[in-house]
Amino acid sequence: MNLSSFDFLPLGEDTEILPFDCNDTDLNNFLFDDAKNYLGDLMAVTYLFVDRQAQKTVAYFSLLNDKVSYDPEERSLWNRINRRISNNKRRKTYPSVKIGRLAVSKDYDNKGIGRAILDFIKHAFTNGNRTGCRFITVDAYAKATGFYIKNNFDFFTEKDRKDATRLMFFDLKPFKDAQIRAKQAC
Repeated sequence: MNLSSFDFLPLGEDTEILPFDCNDTDLNNFLFDDAKNYLGDLMAVTYLFVDRQAQKTVAYFSLLNDKVSYDPEERSLWNRINRRISNNKRRKTYPSVKIGRLAVSKDYDNKGIGRAILDFIKHAFTNGNRTGCRFITVDAYAKATGFYIKNNFDFFTEKDRKDATRLMFFDLKPFKDAQIRAKQAC
């Protein structure tokens, strides 16, 4: 489904939140009870996709700053990450953006909206980005890890494989390189 058929807006202090239910109480409650508080405290910014005709919130996502940090217990992962970065730019931490929340209304489920939102975020942080950002991170609910894997996210560690959430990441550089190659091919 194409997101262009919906209105896109950043959640503001005075934004009316139209009805939304994704069948997950935690995600529903965040939108209605916490998102504006996170905005006011400068902790996260939430964005809405709204179907004005149906008077419903189609989906939302919240973004916040994050970093990918060296963990000596995860040396093999760190080596995998560092191999992607030129020697003179290697650091102990790398800038990232975290998807704090991402939810799609049950009325619009399984229509490709979640994938479209991830693509939207990837494009936003590789085209005209205002700060350096190499990775997208997410603490994915265990039941959502398959969705992120399909969208080329990797696990940071296997230590959390039995936890309620799994820390995952997406490297934006190969995505950006693919965009450049696609433009050059045209």
